[in-house]
Amino acid sequence: MRFLIITHVLHKKSGVNYAGYAPYIQEMNLWLKHVDAVEIIAPLIEREGLSPIDIPYKHDDLSINKIPQVEFTSIQKAIISFFKLPIILLTIFKACKKADHIHLRCPGNIGLLGSLVQICFPKKIKTAKYAGNWDPKSKQPLSYKVQKWILNNTFLTRRMTVLVYGKWNNHTHNIKSFFTASYLESEKESINTKSLNGTLNLLFVGTLSEGKQPLLTVKGINELIKLDYNVYLDIYGEGPQRNIIEDYISKNNLSKHITLHGNKDKATLKNAYQKAHFLVIMSKSEGWPKAIAEAMFWKCLPVSTAVSCVPEMLDMGSRGSLVQDNVHATVKEIENYIKDEALYASKIENAFNWSRQYTLNRFDNEIKDLLKK
Repeated sequence: MRFLIITHVLHKKSGVNYAGYAPYIQEMNLWLKHVDAVEIIAPLIEREGLSPIDIPYKHDDLSINKIPQVEFTSIQKAIISFFKLPIILLTIFKACKKADHIHLRCPGNIGLLGSLVQICFPKKIKTAKYAGNWDPKSKQPLSYKVQKWILNNTFLTRRMTVLVYGKWNNHTHNIKSFFTASYLESEKESINTKSLNGTLNLLFVGTLSEGKQPLLTVKGINELIKLDYNVYLDIYGEGPQRNIIEDYISKNNLSKHITLHGNKDKATLKNAYQKAHFLVIMSKSEGWPKAIAEAMFWKCLPVSTAVSCVPEMLDMGSRGSLVQDNVHATVKEIENYIKDEALYASKIENAFNWSRQYTLNRFDNEIKDLLKK
C-alpha cells in the first residue's frame, strides 16, 4: 500500500532522519507499521539535531514532498500565501493520484486544501484525523468550519472515515468517534494515590499560548499561596506567553513556588505526572487533550475547562473537575479537595481506571482495522 499523509505539521530533516512533534510522530509511526511506502506532503526545514519534543519517523520507504508554509494571520502573509496555493494544490493532486490510501490531518490550512483535492478522487480509500474540537456548537475559525462541513458531507467526501474526538449528534455515517494514546500496556506501573498533606504539587503541560491560558493557572497558584496553602507549580511547554508568565512570577515573588521547565521529553513528563497531585488546564479549545489523559494514567487529577470532549473524558466530573475558566473557580475546586481527601481519592481512582483502557496497543489494533477497509 502506498500511503499518503497531507499535513500542516512542520517537519525537520536532521541528517538522514525526518522528524517532527513527538506525539504526532509517535502516532503516525503506528500507522506506518502497516503500509509499504509513505509519501508525506508537509512543510520541511533542515536543522542540526532535534529538540526534546521531536522524534524521527520509523519507515524504510518514506519520502517528504516539501511544500511552503502558508499563514493568514496578517494581510501581508495572506497575500504571500495566496500565491503559494496553486503550487500546493498541484502537489497534493499529483500525490493523491499515485496514492492507494489518502490520510488527511485536520484542522489546518493544508488539511483544508487536502479536503478540497480529495473530492476529485471519490474511488480512493481515505481517512482523516480531525484533531481539533468537533463540537458543532463551539466557536471556530471559518476555515475549520469549512473543513468540518466537507468531511461531514458524504456526497463530496466518499470512501473516507473521519476520526473525531468525542461523541456528537447529527453527524454522517463516515464520522467515527476515536481516541489517542501515549503509553504501551507494558509501560503500566502500579502507583499509589498521593496524599494531600504536605506540599501540593500542581502541573501545567502544553503550549504557552493565549488559547491554553497558562497565566490563569499561574494566577491560581498565587491565590492559593495568599490563602496560606503550601503549593508548587511545574510548567512544561514553550510558547509566546512565556515572557508574560515570567513577568508575573517576578512581580509577585513566585519564583520559589513556580518553575518553567520548557519543552521536555516523554520520560521527564511521566515523572512530573507521577509527582503531581493536580493538572490544571484552562484551555479555550481542545481536541483530545493528551495532557489530561496522561495525567489520569499516573493518578494526577485534572482540573479543566469543559471544552470539546473533556466533559466526556472526565465523566462530567466523576474523574476530575470541570470549572469555568477563571481563577476563583479553580482555587475553590482545589480547596474542596484539600478539605475532602476522600473525594480526591475516589475521583483519582476513577480517572486512573478509565485512562488505562487507552493504550498504544489498543490504538494500533484500531488503526489496523481502519487500513483493512
